[in-house]
Order: sequence, then structure tokens, then C-alpha cells
Amino acid sequence: MLMMKRRAGESILIGDDIEIHLAHIGRTRVKIGILAPRNIPVVAKEVKLVRDENRAAAGSHLEGALAKLAARVSSNRPQAGGPSADERQ
Repeated sequence: MLMMKRRAGESILIGDDIEIHLAHIGRTRVKIGILAPRNIPVVAKEVKLVRDENRAAAGSHLEGALAKLAARVSSNRPQAGGPSADERQ
């Protein structure tokens, strides 16, 4: 990890495309501005962690829901030699 000292109003360049601008430095917080190409996602780490946890929770719920749906569909299918759709009506 590279550590750098900067003052408010100064910037850090990452490659040719990304600029980190230190807008304000307070007692316990730093306000930064990030200029980056649109194809590079820029999100706070905490936001990414919560998003990943939500996706994992939704995925496990989704798998259970899909298994229940598959069971319902297979139980509603006529068995071999059973009545056809016309005969059931």
C-alpha cells in the first residue's frame, strides 16, 4: 500500500485516467472527489460489502424458491399413460 501526505486542494493521479482530489480535510473525516472514466466503477467499500451480502442472501432464497417451483411443476404434470390435456377438461 502506498501512503502519501497531501493537503486539502491537492490531488493524486492513478495512471492517466483517475484523479483523486482532496476537497476537505476535517478532524475525523476527509472529503475526496474522484474523476474516473465511466467504465470504471467507483463505490465505497462498505457499499460493495452490503451489496455482496444482499446478493448472497437473495441467491440462497432464490435457489429454495426455484426448487419449490420445480417440485410444483413436476407434480402437476400428467404421468405416462395418464389422462391427456383434452381428457382432463
